[in-house]
Amino acid sequence: MRMMFVGDSMTIGRAGDYTWRYRMWQHLGDSCEIVGPRTTLYEPDAEPGTEPSPAPGTASSAQPHTAEQHTAEPYAAQPHTAQPHTARPGTAYADPAFPAEARRHLSGWGEGWQHMAPVIRETVAAHRPDLLLVSLGLIDLGFYTDAGQTARNARRFLAEAREANPHIRAVILPVIPNIRAETDAPFAAEVAHFNVLLAKTLADLDEPRSPLLLASRPPSYDIHTDTYDGTHPNQSGERKLARAFAEALHQGWGIGGPYAPEGNPPAVRGTAVAAL
Repeated sequence: MRMMFVGDSMTIGRAGDYTWRYRMWQHLGDSCEIVGPRTTLYEPDAEPGTEPSPAPGTASSAQPHTAEQHTAEPYAAQPHTAQPHTARPGTAYADPAFPAEARRHLSGWGEGWQHMAPVIRETVAAHRPDLLLVSLGLIDLGFYTDAGQTARNARRFLAEAREANPHIRAVILPVIPNIRAETDAPFAAEVAHFNVLLAKTLADLDEPRSPLLLASRPPSYDIHTDTYDGTHPNQSGERKLARAFAEALHQGWGIGGPYAPEGNPPAVRGTAVAAL
């Protein structure tokens, strides 16, 4: 099974993070091959990294957007809490033993459905994933598009992925409201509306040859204790996000086992999957 992570800043992680991608790799072990055009983290204070520069127009040319790009035309009129930054690639994962081949992904700081929809077809064609684990939408709703347009972009994303692989599967996490939603009622309403539209979109597009799953928001996820800034997951948040995807895979398709506590070796956690 070839699996690709697709996400925003909550998925790419910053320098010093383990990332929920790492937690999923621990959980699934050798039962899957992780694929994707990127391997780095967001590292605001680092010198530019050594991530290879692919040719323009190729699947691997989808590069992270800078803060200047994603704050140029904010959707919401209310103030937001994003801080200026320069998206530079970094390699300082919390666990240096995290294998290079398991670090692969398609995620970026400041990227959303509208950024990934135009590149997902060529990325799927180039890296041939069987399965996508997707966490997108917060950036779209915070800076770019309302709930309706964000849902249309999600629909386009899935259509483009299927153009490259008509049998691709996807597990998609609903948007978890961040700290902004506590004081910005219109933004909170857009997040809630989008999550309803996302569920309807997945139900509408689900088909036997290319099944889709909506993961459940971790019931105990608390932005005050599971994030380091009200948005981005800390270690407990990473585990809870990984658990959400792991449970969807296990309960929905029998992929992997139940999410196990930290400390069990990956070979014990993962259940081999011959093919999708």
